[in-house]
Amino acid sequence: MSKKSSESPSIYVVRYGSNLVGEMAADRERIAEIKEGERVRVDVRTGRVPKRLRFYWSFIREVRIATGCAPTDKAFHSLIKMETGFTEEVIFRGFKVKIPASVAFEAMDETEFSAFLQEALAFIAREYGIVPEDVEKAA
Repeated sequence: MSKKSSESPSIYVVRYGSNLVGEMAADRERIAEIKEGERVRVDVRTGRVPKRLRFYWSFIREVRIATGCAPTDKAFHSLIKMETGFTEEVIFRGFKVKIPASVAFEAMDETEFSAFLQEALAFIAREYGIVPEDVEKAA
């Protein structure tokens, strides 16, 4: 059974000088609900760039199709995470086991995803001899 998160959704802001302004109307509305003068905790995380995630999935799909290295994009994605060390350790039947970590937006900020992407591209180039420029030329 999954447990519901007690955390409220993130509010995205844009910095203007020394001010942080809600990025979208919904963000600004949520900020307006906070009492004037109330102390608020802010954890700074760089927002993810969806275009980079789309590039990653598109690229690994092309590599998988060209090489036949995995039955699905998700299987290849799991292999990449295992081979690049983007894993989590769990205990199963008394043994420590590594499983693929999540690269979902809520699990990884842009800095972490950028590091993962560089490792993934290096792994693919090393193991399969394919770089993004090869896929762009073939398109």
